[in-house]
Amino acid sequence: MTESNFVDYVKIFCRSGKGGSGSVHFHRAKYLPKGGPDGGDGGDGGNIILRGNRNCRTLLHLRYQRHFFAENGHSGSRNQSSGKKGESKIIEVPCGTVVYDADTGEFLCDISEHGQEVILLKGGRGGQGNARFKSATNQTPRYAQPGEPSEERWVIMELKLLADVGLVGFPNAGKSTLLSVVSAAKPKIADYPFTTLEPNLGMVEYRDGKSFVMADIPGIIEGASKGKGLGLRFLRHIERNALLLFVIPADAEDIRKEYDTLVNELIQYNPQLADKRRVLAISKSDIVDEEKMKKIAQDLPDIPYVFISSITRFGIDKLKDILWETLDFEDFDPHVLLKDTLVHRNLDITSTSLDEAEDTANNENENDSNDNDSGNTINYYEEDF
Repeated sequence: MTESNFVDYVKIFCRSGKGGSGSVHFHRAKYLPKGGPDGGDGGDGGNIILRGNRNCRTLLHLRYQRHFFAENGHSGSRNQSSGKKGESKIIEVPCGTVVYDADTGEFLCDISEHGQEVILLKGGRGGQGNARFKSATNQTPRYAQPGEPSEERWVIMELKLLADVGLVGFPNAGKSTLLSVVSAAKPKIADYPFTTLEPNLGMVEYRDGKSFVMADIPGIIEGASKGKGLGLRFLRHIERNALLLFVIPADAEDIRKEYDTLVNELIQYNPQLADKRRVLAISKSDIVDEEKMKKIAQDLPDIPYVFISSITRFGIDKLKDILWETLDFEDFDPHVLLKDTLVHRNLDITSTSLDEAEDTANNENENDSNDNDSGNTINYYEEDF
């Protein structure tokens, strides 16, 4: 996947369909001069529906198509014929997509499973025809209900990758190298900071055909929770991980301090991350001897840890064992656990923005849409239905 093809944040405009108007019509037939009212009901407008699709990996397909419209309901007709319902618009999104209102930042929904469908905007109901209003005291009603208007809004979609293990560490800690060794993933690897500019996923093969998914996100620096470095853009991907694997090189000046800094940045971003299971991997251990390892181990945090070297593959099998035991798939399904316990916060739209040009284009399109509909708005009361 190329750098430009990974899209995990889009802003789109959606509009559901209007309800069709009810019909005002009276039956006319030979030998039946007073057939009475027979106007049919209008059809319901189409919905805007979001559907999870495991074959979608990013939100790239929504970058170039920003406007989605459902079909309007058709008007009713004579002989009590109801109007055709408007066709709903289904938007395919990758599993792990979270949707927010673009104006208020309010959390709307979370698509986490394949095939899961959520009605984002409901279409307007069709109006009732005059046949519905006939009675003994009103035998010739000459009125019908208009259809309900459509709903529309700008929404922001964020993709949060679904993985069992998330790699957390400072730039150049060896995360991408580790992922390339334990899986078939081929992330970009170089000897300068922030080589990884987009998250990478890899399937880690374990014993007896077992496997789990590992995610590598760009390096975190102190102050990332406040927007420094690559900032908040990729921290959200960690929220979906069942286990966090902290990767710190053996030649770091103070491993315990770096670990505490990383944990603090995650908690500052989202306090819920403090409850996630953690494992510590001391990378680049091929540059230190056994005596140095013992000295380092004395000041490590009270979590499972292992010394590894991606180049020599030292400790890689032990790391897989620890990760599998910590995940403990026999006791719980981590994805179900995430679904039940993950609490979504509203989006801070003051610190989240698209490119200036994109915002300008979106606002112009929104104004055009409002101008086109301004003359067609119908006021109605809920009790009328």
